[in-house]
Amino acid sequence: MLIGSCRIELFLPTSHSLKEKRSVIKSIIARLRNEFNIAIAEVDEHEVWQRAVLGVACVSAEASHAQEQLQAVVNWIIDNRPDVQLLTAESEIL
Repeated sequence: MLIGSCRIELFLPTSHSLKEKRSVIKSIIARLRNEFNIAIAEVDEHEVWQRAVLGVACVSAEASHAQEQLQAVVNWIIDNRPDVQLLTAESEIL
């Protein structure tokens, strides 16, 4: 059993309050949970309204499948959320 994890840093240029930020982040988290078989949560920068850090995890029998799954999550954010800028995405397989 392998665990893939990814730390995704996002910049939300149109967010002007914590309420707006949370609305965007909740939407992204809900869509990604529905689209992929992953665990996801906001893990850092909780009180900064134009930045968010998401933690993503998946379990797989093969490292290549876990890496593909995590890359698909990153690609989904890039392709489907033009209102959010991806700053970094760091993956690790344990």
